This record gives sequence, C-alpha cells and structure tokens, in this order.
Amino acid sequence: MGHTIRQIAAALGAEAAGDLDLIVTRAAEPAQAGAQDLALAMDAKYADGLAAGAAQAAVLWPGADWQALGLKAAIFVPRPRLAMAGITRAFDPGPDLAPGIHPLAVVDPSAMIGEGAAIGPFVVIGRDVRIGARARIASHASIARGAVIGDDALIHSGVRICHHVTIGDRLVAQPGAIVGSDGFSFVTPEKSGVEEIRSTLGEREEIRAQSWLRIHSVGGVEIGDDVELGANATIDRGTIRATRIGRGTKLDNMVHIGHNVQVGQDCLLCGQVGIAGSSRIGDRVVLAGQCGVSDNIFVGNDVIAGGASKIFTNVPAGRVILGSPAVKMETQVEINKALRRLPRLMQTVAELRKIVTGSVQKDGADTEGT
Repeated sequence: MGHTIRQIAAALGAEAAGDLDLIVTRAAEPAQAGAQDLALAMDAKYADGLAAGAAQAAVLWPGADWQALGLKAAIFVPRPRLAMAGITRAFDPGPDLAPGIHPLAVVDPSAMIGEGAAIGPFVVIGRDVRIGARARIASHASIARGAVIGDDALIHSGVRICHHVTIGDRLVAQPGAIVGSDGFSFVTPEKSGVEEIRSTLGEREEIRAQSWLRIHSVGGVEIGDDVELGANATIDRGTIRATRIGRGTKLDNMVHIGHNVQVGQDCLLCGQVGIAGSSRIGDRVVLAGQCGVSDNIFVGNDVIAGGASKIFTNVPAGRVILGSPAVKMETQVEINKALRRLPRLMQTVAELRKIVTGSVQKDGADTEGT
C-alpha cells in the first residue's frame, strides 16, 4: 500500500513541496532508493546518495534545494529522528493477520474478545480472559486464565501472557516476550550462607548443607498503557503484591524484571538490563544496555545510567551514573583516567623504590666504614 507525499507530510506535521500527489510505497536509503521509494536524506551529507539512487521524492533537511537534487517532491523535517517515528509507522504493516478468530486458534468459551480483533492460528486463549478491541495476536501466542489486555494490542508470535496479568491499551509485545512467570524466590529452613554473607559482608561461621524451598508467586503483573516489550523480555509476577510497569515504558530485548519490582512511567530499559526483586525505578529512568540493579533499592526519577553500570545502592533523582559499582559519571571518568595511568605510576614507584633502596644501602655502608 502506498501513500502520497501529501499524506506523509500531514502525518509528520511537516512542510512539503512539488508533486504532493506522488505515491511512494516504502522508505529507503538514498543510494538504494527506486522510483517508487521515499528516500531518507535528512542531512546534507546524504545528498550525494540521491544521485546514486533513482528516488523521485525524498525527506530532506530544511532549506534543501530539492529541485537541484533532481526530485519531483520533497518533505522537509527539522528533527530527523522524530520524523523517522512517523515515517516508519506509515510503512509498517505489522503481522499479516486476517480479522476474526482463525479456525486453528483455541479460545475458551468464557473468554471475551473485543470487536475487530484478529486472532492468528495456534493461539491459545484461556478461561475468563478479556481482550480489547482491535487486538492483533499472532500465531503460537498464549494468554492464560484471567488475563486482561486492553484495546489495540499487538502481540507477536510466541508471546506468553500468564494468568491474572493486567495490561493496558496499545501493548506491543515482540516475539518470545513472557509476562507473569514466577519470581525467583527461595528460602532455606535455617539461615543460609547467602543471608549470613549479606549481614557480615563476607565472614562465615560455618559451611553447612542447605536445601532450597520455593516461595510461590501469588501476586500478578500490572502493565500500563503504551508499554512495549522487546523479544524475549521477561517480567516476573509478584510474590504477594503485583509487579508493575508504568505507562509508556519501553523494554528492549532480553530485559528481565524481577518479582515485586515497580517501574515508573516513560522509562527506557535497554538490552540485557536486569532489575532484581523488590527494587523501585522512578519515572523517565534510562538504563543503557547490560545495566544491573540490585534488589530492594530505589532509583529516582530521571536517572540515566551508562552501559554496563551496576547499581548496588539508592540513586537520587536526576543523577547520571556509570561504572561498577555505579557512581557519578564524572567520577567514573576520573577513575578510568586514573586506571589508564596506573601502569606508568607503578613503574615510577618501582624506580623510586630502587633509588631509595640504593641510597639506604649506601648510607649503611658509609656508616660501617666510619
């Protein structure tokens, strides 16, 4: 399905020029763009690529001379990355799902399916499930008893939504995401070595055999509106209270949210982030790839953590942190500089030691001579 330049410009709230009724069918990089493609050349450095391709229309930087670039139409955007959100939305058809319930889907008679929903083959929907209007659920997804999912959900293949999970409107769940698995909670009949070490910071009175008993997860998971879950992201259910993910938060691939965790609104949790049980994450927090958050701590609003940071203690609102253990980013930069200087420093210390040792030996010899 194609779109006119006029339609795309209107969706972006952007200015356009030339043949606004020209139809384009997909977005492409300038050098690879064909005659029916919309070339994305939103910076002057991409202008040469237009000459290598065959695009008739392009998205350009403000003030670009589109006619000199040999185009029939152009859209002008001041913020390229923001424009990408609208452009990619226009050309993304989503999974190919026919309206209605596929004959190979298994839907419990007690389930309530909203108007206009599309349920693909081999989907399993359990007892007392409620799914909102216009939901799209691709093949091999499963939704267990009592789960509630709002309107306009997009659930890709292989997603698992476990029992008594509540999700708001406009969920996007990428393949393999799991919501509502049991939390990782175990206890020993007597005080375990782990408990002892946590209290003594390393000292142990004795090492003894121990067996782990499961603490069952009877809480649920509650997810707000406009949340997105990446491929193979996992969210554990709470032990007693629900694990919660706030409105607008986005989880990347392979993010793990432990039991009882509370994540605020509009957070961005990048690939392989792990948040341990019962920690609280404020609003608008950004955790870059491979960040880890210890259990039972609080990360304040608007915190930004650089990649691979390990957060072991509470973090006040607005702080930018980096490192393991995570500290203020400027402090970690100084630590890194100092580490790079360490070999040279050790060499200097060795030389000074040699000089001092030689001087002491000489003074000792002089004293014996007298």
